[in-house]
Amino acid sequence: MELAWLIGLAGGGGFLIFSFFLGSGGNLLIYWDLMSLFTTVFGSLGALLIATPMERFKLLPKIVGLTTKKVSIDPAATVETLVTFAEKARREGVLSLEDDVAEIPDPFLKKAIQLVVDGTDPEIVKNIMFNELDQMEKRHAQGKKMLDDWGYFAPAFGMVGTLQGLIAMLKNMTDVASIGQNMSTALITTLYGAIMANFLFLPWASRLDLYNQYEVLLKEIVVEGVLSIQAGDNPTILRERLNSFVPADKRTKQEVKE
Repeated sequence: MELAWLIGLAGGGGFLIFSFFLGSGGNLLIYWDLMSLFTTVFGSLGALLIATPMERFKLLPKIVGLTTKKVSIDPAATVETLVTFAEKARREGVLSLEDDVAEIPDPFLKKAIQLVVDGTDPEIVKNIMFNELDQMEKRHAQGKKMLDDWGYFAPAFGMVGTLQGLIAMLKNMTDVASIGQNMSTALITTLYGAIMANFLFLPWASRLDLYNQYEVLLKEIVVEGVLSIQAGDNPTILRERLNSFVPADKRTKQEVKE
């Protein structure tokens, strides 16, 4: 589990509860309302189901699970791998990379190198790999959109609960004892919707967006590197070109032996 995710959930949740504890004078139960919970959770979930095809909706647990995972990227290692391939291709020819294809763990890099070894036209290699990249981004965007939608629906259903409470209050103005309860229900539902959206769903969506940016960066390095290998570029120049994708403090500076 990713440490920042865990600290944010436990720490942020803990401080929220503590602030409620202070605000309630030690009685957290004043923030509990079952009707408000049903309205925000199941109302927003139902709206999400209406907005999302079932095949995609089934992926929701997996998408939420992805936000908890630690994703480590090492663009410098990818650059180093490509420079190694460039050195070998320059010494022994591009076809010599066929021996390495089976051992490449990254399917994207593996496919790109295989296309080069097969003698595919560089323009076709570029089109195929960028199309793979575009399709991956679209899949990731669909997953993120579900969390974005849920983040928009939850506060909206919080407002629905507020209207429920206000209507109930206005219809029972003669019952002075129920006015406070109905008004409280109205505000608690809004509170639940705001917390769900801003503490869970939208941060999860932001994290998925960041993970997508990491993966796109690595794949852009791969495409640039593989096309340079195919063009027979000098490994030293290749390293410098690919290092432009890497933060300055992470760049490799090893001398390349040709």
